[in-house]
Amino acid sequence: MTWFYCGAVLFAASFLLLYLARKAEGMAQWYAVHIYPVIVGSVGRVFGWFPVSVVEIFLYVTIFLLIACFFRMIFRLAARKGGKAEITHFFSGVWLAASLLFFLYTLNCGINYQRLSFTEQERIETGKYSVDELKKVCEILTREVNTYAGQVERDEEGLMILDGSESGIAVKAMHSLGEDYKGMEGFYPKPKALAGSWLLSIQNLSGIYAPFTVEANYNNDMVDYNIPFTACHELSHLRGFMQEEEANFIAYLACMNSDAPEFRYSGSLLGWIHCANALRREDTEAWRKMRGELSEKVAPDLQANSEFWSSYEGKAAEVSEKINDRYLKVNGQTDGVKSYGRLVDLLIAYYED
Repeated sequence: MTWFYCGAVLFAASFLLLYLARKAEGMAQWYAVHIYPVIVGSVGRVFGWFPVSVVEIFLYVTIFLLIACFFRMIFRLAARKGGKAEITHFFSGVWLAASLLFFLYTLNCGINYQRLSFTEQERIETGKYSVDELKKVCEILTREVNTYAGQVERDEEGLMILDGSESGIAVKAMHSLGEDYKGMEGFYPKPKALAGSWLLSIQNLSGIYAPFTVEANYNNDMVDYNIPFTACHELSHLRGFMQEEEANFIAYLACMNSDAPEFRYSGSLLGWIHCANALRREDTEAWRKMRGELSEKVAPDLQANSEFWSSYEGKAAEVSEKINDRYLKVNGQTDGVKSYGRLVDLLIAYYED
């Protein structure tokens, strides 16, 4: 019963904090500016000392313990040693663990959804854009991609390759961005590749922010050009900016602010892909013309990326997308998974400014 009551208190506290974040004006912003950075600088720093993803280890350990405790309960019931007390013991433990995770999520993620957005804080105004404005940004991005496509190291198949220093460079890129945008100042732990990246691949995810350990994790199996952008995207959540389109925009800014050509190539190419997809829907002929102007060196990366994600299409990916869509909508992102594509709006506003 002690476990049950402790879990109830944690759940009640979590719901109260989330309610206040939505209803109490300025509460979420104050929390994001004064409290959350302390958590990142302490919890994030401690778990950042580990070279591997701690949340991934926790996941495997939790699954093992859950299965072990479940079978222990079954065996004791079969031997008539526990009875109802054994069942109560098992489920009260699950309840306490779930309530603790929910409380950590609230402190390290949930409240931040109600803070001022990055665009509000930096006074970046977005609105409806014309096809001509979209074309201009596509032309800029095409030139950027072509410039950096020839500066990155490639393998015998023509694919961009990283040398393993991308985590450290990502942190430097975010610190550099903090010199231009005050909201990006602060401590950043190194983003970590998941050992079992297939867990993300089957869900069609390139990365994930772990609020339980304040870690930025990325999919190490995907084509390398995705990794710098994804690492910066997940690190942006450690500044309390949770909206996905803004995390994409921050990742673009960080990559383009980096001295590493791999990061600039990654940022410009991901920005180009989003804008090219938008242009294709609006003006197919203009898209064909722009596509023809793209450097031939980019083709192997795009082809390999398409083949990689296609290999993981299936029911798991569909279910994951629906869950993610619902999760984003519950947290105020009314576009759901479509919000990732709103990077186009922010890029156009940025270049117009």
